[in-house]
Amino acid sequence: MPNIKSAIRRAKKTVIQTKINRLRKSKYKSAIKTMQNYILKKNIKEAESFMPKFHSQLMKIAKTGAIDKRTASRKISRFSKNIKNIKKSI
Repeated sequence: MPNIKSAIRRAKKTVIQTKINRLRKSKYKSAIKTMQNYILKKNIKEAESFMPKFHSQLMKIAKTGAIDKRTASRKISRFSKNIKNIKKSI
């Protein structure tokens, strides 16, 4: 345990921030899983309607630094590509 006042405050801050980051990563993972389910079931209408919300969620999480911005962009790009390819095949 820290003995210095500033170290004690910093430790408290770290615990709070860890909880916040866990929450953000959980939202990120659930958004990814939702989109994957839409694509696996080939629910194109639902996937397309979820896409703006999905994009928004990922970028908000990336903005805070819980995940890298390039990771979020890559996920968005790949899911967009998957939706487009499924539309072509139908």
